[in-house]
Order: sequence, then C-alpha cells, then structure tokens
Amino acid sequence: MLTIHTAGVLRRAWDDSEPVKDGAVAVEGVLVAATGSLAELQERFPGARVRRWPGVLGPALVHEGPLPDAPTPRERVHAVLKRGAVAVLEEFVDAPELRVAAERNGLVVLSRDRLAAIVDGGRADLAVFDEDGACVATVCAGRLVHRRR
Repeated sequence: MLTIHTAGVLRRAWDDSEPVKDGAVAVEGVLVAATGSLAELQERFPGARVRRWPGVLGPALVHEGPLPDAPTPRERVHAVLKRGAVAVLEEFVDAPELRVAAERNGLVVLSRDRLAAIVDGGRADLAVFDEDGACVATVCAGRLVHRRR
C-alpha cells in the first residue's frame, strides 16, 4: 500500500537550502516513490493513505556512537530507532546478538558514515522531529517503527 508521509516542512537532506513547505514523501514498499508538496503527491497518488506528522520531515539519521544501554539487544536497537536513526556504524555493533537484532529490525550497519538524504527510488528511511528536536516518528525501509504518542 502506498503511504504519503507529510509534515509542515520537508527537508530532503538536513542541510537542504530549499525545504518544501507542507512537504511530503510517497512511500511504496521499502522505497521512496516521490517527494514534493502534499497537494502534488495526493494528485499524483489518489487514494494513498496519508500520515500527517507535526514538525519537520527529513531523512532518518545515522547513529554515530555506541548503541544506548538496555537490557536486551532488541531494546538497544529500538532505542536507536526512537532517536530517528536507522543506520549505525559497524564499529559499535560488535556483538553477534546485536548484529542479529539490527538486521531483524532493518537497521543498516555501515562501515563508515554517510550523508542521509531522501531520494526518489531510494530506501524509504525517514524521521520527523518536533521544534525541540525530539523524534516524533521513524520510518525504516518504508515501515513505521517508532511514533511518539
């Protein structure tokens, strides 16, 4: 099912000099189908489910340090997802059970840091942050894996 994620502002990259007001990202399966204004995407994809988020919608982050402490590997991975990140550096995923938990949850393990950006046809890794910088929602490979209540 095609889902359109929208917020007051869309940034295709966090240093985007041209954010889109009332921007949106259309997600089909694990990929980004398109980006643009909500009006444009609703016209292009009639009948798509729309998820409206408060704040700024942009690419999910890369967690660049050790995974947060938690009782289980799964909870450590979920703590990263709750921060708006869907990728971690491999140097911090050194235990086999942590690698399994990362893989099971769709977390990308990177050999080095990379620029996070939303691109048409790319993997649908998104995050929404409120005005205080707190993560409102995280989408990992097209799947909503965290939303703040």
